[in-house]
Amino acid sequence: MKLIFSLRLLLSLLVFMSQNVWSQKRYATFEIESPQLKTTKKIWVYLPKDYSKQTRNYPVIYMHDAQNLFDAQTSYAGEWNVDETLDSLKLNVIVIGIEHGNEKRLEELTPYQHEKYGGGNADAYLDFIVTSLKPHVDKTYRTKTKAKHTTIFGSSLGGLVSYYAVLKYAEVFEKAGVFSPSFWFTNDIFALTENKEKINAKLYFLCGDSESEDMVSDLTKMTTLVEKRMYKKSNFKQVIIKDGKHNEKLWRENFGEAVRWLLK
Repeated sequence: MKLIFSLRLLLSLLVFMSQNVWSQKRYATFEIESPQLKTTKKIWVYLPKDYSKQTRNYPVIYMHDAQNLFDAQTSYAGEWNVDETLDSLKLNVIVIGIEHGNEKRLEELTPYQHEKYGGGNADAYLDFIVTSLKPHVDKTYRTKTKAKHTTIFGSSLGGLVSYYAVLKYAEVFEKAGVFSPSFWFTNDIFALTENKEKINAKLYFLCGDSESEDMVSDLTKMTTLVEKRMYKKSNFKQVIIKDGKHNEKLWRENFGEAVRWLLK
């Protein structure tokens, strides 16, 4: 009898612990084939707290480097606290995090080749998001599918490819969070901007003044070009953080304000 009671007690404890872990976990994951990249991509999904209690549809943010967004254990140098931040701000938005390709990261997130570092496969990466991932997400979750409800967001190389995505796929992404963008990687991104007559998007640019030597000057050079071409001037914002360094701390601390502005 005591043995049965002990087993039941142990079982109840395990169930409680399991439920407690799942209640704290604010994201799920799935895998999807990417024929464009000849690989399988792991995707992280954040849903608003009230998602299961509602029937409405939600805007979506596509983010790069998913390993760094939700979980410190999988991050390179600290996480962004995306789930905690959105929960605390009560922002009703779905986040789709795309894991980077490890040694393929530079290749996937750069739209042009660099004479020293190579890269230049971002067109295939974005084609995966637009033609494979987004249709799956829109079919699986209650999303607002139009471009005005779809944001792409990233930092460093992820900032570079997010900005490029808004120019290349304006009919898919109408908003972008561009943190510490690696505009140093190629002058072609400046030429692409100069060739645009109008940019019909909502853009939030951010960097720290203690990143690389050229970060602020490169960002300012780009935002000067962008601001002249903005269809709607109020849809443009540039923020430079004093003493901000090129790391997750900078991006984590400014993520919430950027998302609030983009979704406003």
